[in-house]
Amino acid sequence: MPPPGPNPDPSGSTRTLSEADSKAMLAQFGVPMAPERLVPDAAAAVAAATEIGFPVVAKLCGDLIAHKTERGLVRLGLADAESVRVAADELLTAATVDAGDVDVLIAPMLRGNRELIAGLADDPQFGMTVVLGIGGIFAEALADVAVRLVPIERVDAEEMIDELRTQTLLGAFRGEPPVDRDRLCEVLLGLSAAALATPGLVSADLNPLIVVDGDPIAVDALVEVRA
Repeated sequence: MPPPGPNPDPSGSTRTLSEADSKAMLAQFGVPMAPERLVPDAAAAVAAATEIGFPVVAKLCGDLIAHKTERGLVRLGLADAESVRVAADELLTAATVDAGDVDVLIAPMLRGNRELIAGLADDPQFGMTVVLGIGGIFAEALADVAVRLVPIERVDAEEMIDELRTQTLLGAFRGEPPVDRDRLCEVLLGLSAAALATPGLVSADLNPLIVVDGDPIAVDALVEVRA
């Protein structure tokens, strides 16, 4: 099957799915996501956090909210019910009229010493590509990225992992096991499958993929589609 071509829409009009919708879409194709709950109010946020287990993260979530961290719409390390209630109330109060319909996303507070980035990007000349790179504090300094045209097979995913120059971050690191390469392959294959199955998909961004006990898990995702 040939790779999808470049964006044929001359207007270039696109829209970004909410974090929750982006994650739900990519999860259908096997991309591993942390267990999360989307809730409408502070009481439901407390119930969700209790179910997931403390500590948790709370984020304001909506179709018109893309850059939550820069806008102060994320609360980290919430260790008890009262802190979740306060955070949820603050986030919902911070929502502006132009944010549209919003909810609060409650997720476990995952920790790991390594972060990766992965995603899909529509190259104007060649078409849709799958991207894998080193993320976190090393991302800008290292610019360590591997790229393949969609569709990819497992051998392509394995080669992308092997192409990263910073292999020491993929091995055993600071008391943590090596990155599970099979699981990382599934992330890349899932992204490729999503690109093939989703007409109008422009880009997808998994940033970061936190490595938790060797498993890469997406804790944030944004998908852009043609409007």
